[in-house]
Amino acid sequence: MASTDVIVGTVGRAHGLHGEMYVNLRTDSPELRFTRGAVLTCQDQVLTVASFRTHDHRGVVSFDEVGDRTAAEVLVGSELVARVETSQTPIEDNEFFDYQLIGLEVVSETGEAVGSITRVDHLGFQDNLVVETAHGERLIPFVADFVPEVNPTQGHVIVTPIPGLLVDL
Repeated sequence: MASTDVIVGTVGRAHGLHGEMYVNLRTDSPELRFTRGAVLTCQDQVLTVASFRTHDHRGVVSFDEVGDRTAAEVLVGSELVARVETSQTPIEDNEFFDYQLIGLEVVSETGEAVGSITRVDHLGFQDNLVVETAHGERLIPFVADFVPEVNPTQGHVIVTPIPGLLVDL
C-alpha cells in the first residue's frame, strides 16, 4: 500500500529538564498522531512517542530517544513527520492532507481554469493554498468563502475570486 509523509507538528521550546518539548500542532488528530508508541521522524531521526499531553492549550510531547533538555533543544523549530497511508483520510469532513491538495486544478466558479495548487502554507490563523497561475504565484485563503468546493476525486477545487486575488488590479 502506498504511503506519504505528513507534517503533524513543529517542535517548540523545551519544557522542563527531562526532554519534554512543546509542539505546535499541524494535525487535527493529535490523539492519533501522538499516541504512545507512534513513530515520527524529525531531522532524519526516528522518534517514538513516549507521552503526549496538553499544557496551556499547547501540545507537550516526549520521545523515548530524547532524554534531556539539551537533546530537546536541538530539535527546536524542526518538523515532526508521520508516515500515512495514502488511502487514509482526515477524521473530520472537509479536511484534507496537503498531499491530497497539491496538484489539484483550480477553477473559478464560472468554470475558468485558474492554475494548480503547488503547496499549502500553514499559518497560525488560517491555511493558504499556493496556486501557480498564468500571472504568477497567488495565495488563496483556504476558507469556505474563497474555496467553496474541494474535490480531490475529480481533481479540482473551485474558488470564488475577489478583485485582486488572482490577477493584479
